[in-house]
Amino acid sequence: MKTKIFVLLGLLIISFACKNADNNNINSEQPYVVMLSVDGFRWDYPEKANTPNLDYIEEIGVRAEASIPCFPTKTFPNHYSMATGLYPDNHGIILNSFYAPDIDKYYSIGNNEAVTDSEFYFGEPVWVTAEKQGIKSASYFWVGSEAPHDSIFPTYHYAYNGLVPFEERIDGVIEWLKLPESERPHLILWYIQEPDSKGHDVGPDHPEIVIMLEYLDSLVGVFNRKVAELPIADKINVIITSDHGMGEISKDRVVYLYDLIHKDWCEHIDGGNPAYTIDVKEEYYDTIYNILSTTENITVWKKNDVPERLHYGSSERVKDFVVVADSSWSLLKSSKRKSYSGGTHGYDNMNKDMHAIFYAYGQAFKEGHKHHAINNIDLYPLICEILELEPAKVDGKLENTSEMLKE
Repeated sequence: MKTKIFVLLGLLIISFACKNADNNNINSEQPYVVMLSVDGFRWDYPEKANTPNLDYIEEIGVRAEASIPCFPTKTFPNHYSMATGLYPDNHGIILNSFYAPDIDKYYSIGNNEAVTDSEFYFGEPVWVTAEKQGIKSASYFWVGSEAPHDSIFPTYHYAYNGLVPFEERIDGVIEWLKLPESERPHLILWYIQEPDSKGHDVGPDHPEIVIMLEYLDSLVGVFNRKVAELPIADKINVIITSDHGMGEISKDRVVYLYDLIHKDWCEHIDGGNPAYTIDVKEEYYDTIYNILSTTENITVWKKNDVPERLHYGSSERVKDFVVVADSSWSLLKSSKRKSYSGGTHGYDNMNKDMHAIFYAYGQAFKEGHKHHAINNIDLYPLICEILELEPAKVDGKLENTSEMLKE
């Protein structure tokens, strides 16, 4: 009798071990997506500098003609669009700084209280989609990841600190990928704030931007080599993209709002060079519109008249008027603020200078594939497809990226 019991126990233990092994094997087959955003990396920058590591990705993976940002072509709206697959109108982050009348609060990228306040953010970021479906995620400084969504954060995340060296960020991502399978994130989003900062300082055509581009390309090489050394390397899909491009500006091409309209005529002026949304006092509505609509080198739209292609203006947070400078022009509030040369972004997203890069490689992607330009809202459904996640309802479309994937 005892012998039978021991045999049964042994069989149960073996069966349990086999099931665990099967489960571990299933887990080990789950793919990974690691997406890097290099802020302000214009679509044609690789042709301006020596970028052997990006060139290599183009050979072994996919390069799209461009990643087209949402309007306005600013950092926070577009990073959150990449994360949610939604236009800024629908995810709530309509500019880098703005007043939200629906919650009576101000949002600013430098305000930690605002950045971590979930009331500002709508939609479902891809890390929340992953976490809800049992996939661990991680964020190294991605916009929106410092605020809870449905009380969910990425399993691993950091509060933004621009002083953290880029090399340290690479090592942090690699360490996540070295964790035991039960603790390891299968979705990682991480961020580098260059060449945006350098582009603002010197413009997109300055020799210093070339130096920065080649440095960033070398970091891509370091990252690729460290990924290749991992035991799970063949299951990792890497995406390298950006939020927007960069346009050249000059001190000689500037329009000042307060030289045209009085600030006391306005309730709120949100945004920054070269895009604003203005909430005006009712008695000055026609006056302000008539002045701005007849001013050269800027475009003004009434909230309800913003072109449909921009998908902007339905949000309560977009004010009475949307104003944007013409390409290569600056639009500043006051002449008291020193005008500057260098570069900026925020223009109409039809301006090709605003377009960004897209590269990808890994088990899910074709090799040596040249792809048409995609919209950055298409990244959310692409990531969901690779990770076999059920996506939330979004504005992006998988059909715009599906041809870059293997059958």
